[in-house]
Amino acid sequence: MADFNEKTQGEIDKNIDETIKIHLDEESAQVTAVEGDYGANQIQILEGLEAVRKRPGMYIGSTSSRGLHHLVYEVVDNSIDEALAGYCTHVEVTIHKDNSITVTDNGRGIPVDMHESGKPAVEVVLTVLHAGGKFGGSGYKVSGGLHGVGVSVVNALSSYMDVRVKRDGKIYAISFEKGVTKEPLHVIGETTETGTYVHFLPDSEIFDETVYDYDTLRHRLRELSFLNRGITITLSDERGEELRKEVFYFEGGISSFVEHLNRNKEVINPEPVYFNGTKDTTVVEIALQYNTSYSENIYSFVNNINTEEGGTHLAGFKSALTRAANDFARRQGIIKNNDDNLQGEDIREGLTCVISIKLREPQFEGQTKTKLGNSEVRGIVDSIVTEGLSEYFEENPVISKRIIEKSIMASRAREAARKARELTRRKNALEVSSLPGKLADCSVKDPEQAEIYLVEGDSAGGSAKQGRDRRFQAILPLRGKILNVEKARLDKVLNNEEIRTMITAFGSGIGEEFDITKRRYGKIIIMTDADVDGAHIRTLLLTFFYRYMKPLIENGHVYIAQPPLYQIRKGKSHWYTYSDEELAQKLDEIGRDGITVQRYKGLGEMNPEQLWETTMDPEKRTVLQVDLREAEEADAIFTVLMGDKVEPRRRFIEEHASLVRNLDI
Repeated sequence: MADFNEKTQGEIDKNIDETIKIHLDEESAQVTAVEGDYGANQIQILEGLEAVRKRPGMYIGSTSSRGLHHLVYEVVDNSIDEALAGYCTHVEVTIHKDNSITVTDNGRGIPVDMHESGKPAVEVVLTVLHAGGKFGGSGYKVSGGLHGVGVSVVNALSSYMDVRVKRDGKIYAISFEKGVTKEPLHVIGETTETGTYVHFLPDSEIFDETVYDYDTLRHRLRELSFLNRGITITLSDERGEELRKEVFYFEGGISSFVEHLNRNKEVINPEPVYFNGTKDTTVVEIALQYNTSYSENIYSFVNNINTEEGGTHLAGFKSALTRAANDFARRQGIIKNNDDNLQGEDIREGLTCVISIKLREPQFEGQTKTKLGNSEVRGIVDSIVTEGLSEYFEENPVISKRIIEKSIMASRAREAARKARELTRRKNALEVSSLPGKLADCSVKDPEQAEIYLVEGDSAGGSAKQGRDRRFQAILPLRGKILNVEKARLDKVLNNEEIRTMITAFGSGIGEEFDITKRRYGKIIIMTDADVDGAHIRTLLLTFFYRYMKPLIENGHVYIAQPPLYQIRKGKSHWYTYSDEELAQKLDEIGRDGITVQRYKGLGEMNPEQLWETTMDPEKRTVLQVDLREAEEADAIFTVLMGDKVEPRRRFIEEHASLVRNLDI
């Protein structure tokens, strides 16, 4: 993004005018605030609910655990919309013992007056798809929710739903079963408060999984509290022996979010840089802070939705950051007239940033509909970032020079890495086969059918090579422990022989040049011993994949083999077990007389047939797919376990020591 062509710059200049305002903290929320009433005439109807129970995946993504949790998000999003409009400060979410959910807020309450359809507005909102103040009506200026399907879908996919509304001095109640009105709207009391109470139980006939995961809800609710400064969100769980309860409130909003993301890192600027701006109904908030690590972490959101694929807001931010940093470096004489500009990736090394955009009608595109497509947003963000950063750099020259110096070091390392790559390419071009010598490749060329085992040591590698199915299984033995990439720049990473071997074998490149379409294998399976050294090698490999080949994890191509811990023999029969519990269970089942138990300390103790039978045969093996649901949590874990700071790692070990078994020391 460093090079900004004249046409793009011209478009930006054309789109950006004096109507953009750079704001102080307090003013940003007022752009999303709504004047006037929120009543039945703001409710628009689009279509009926019949299809929802037949094809739930179309409305909430899936009927798996992800879809189950999405029900809660849809209800909470309504409360957040009230907060954005300036009418709600508290949201409470409770998981009950039966995995039913209650969401309450102190907003205006869903309207209860009669709708033109002849039903109370609250009943229309809860029984008609897309009926709500979100869709083109004047009820809300800005509204969140990825699918934006509204609480009616939650109603349709619940065994029952009970709703109470505090509004106009009264408490109203209405109840439903599987989306059908069971008890019509009626008054049950009087009150001086306002707000909405929604209690629902997901339908077990619809969902594969009906047990809520506390940590999944906790992560999203904390995120919403960061993104909507000043709102208090409470999460309570009644399922344990004792009530579990957390309150999320962050006065600093996304600045607090950045501090949270950097909590285990050594920071360069002690206070996050924060600025926001508005144009018409578009609000831009940005917070950023540099740390001493070598990776960038930018999280972008549109109307509280995580735009994982980026989009125009991210493009605007990157180009403005690159330009502002280079301008400052030249003014200070750090970059001389004849020197090339710093590249965007150099300037973003060690950057942690949260970008939050609120706009009226976001257009999402991309494979998962998480890429912002609104072209006007790029110019708005570019202008706000350019002004905000230029001011920060001038007012904080000492910190700014440290950031530029870090960028220059990154630039030199990138150039050294480029030369190392060129050398490797030239060397490979001269060889008959450019694949590593110790790789035992498979014969199939279709990456979807091919898999590669990364095996610890030559002895296990030998057994794996003999035991494999040569048609579709490749083996790459790794000698010892690879480099800890968390503590190294790219040039040093590329000088590590084991890492270079993997890059060549996989065929998909690394870092900015990574191209998942060029991968040679559909499954990359890490196969290490079931001991501390094996676990360390596994963690080093996962750190490398996460930092330099993240799409492999995001697209589900990385797996961990599960070799057995024990072999039980009794007469001519034998069994394999994978844990102490499974061993005890099997021994109780077959009896303990006349048996021998062997504990495998390493893969090298298995002969090729045993390794195939237990760990490599697709029909019998168990492999764990590495999943990346929560990127910022993953980043924090890798920083704690593999980074420079000792104190967070010691804390982590103390907190999780009780979970460790079979520590071989």
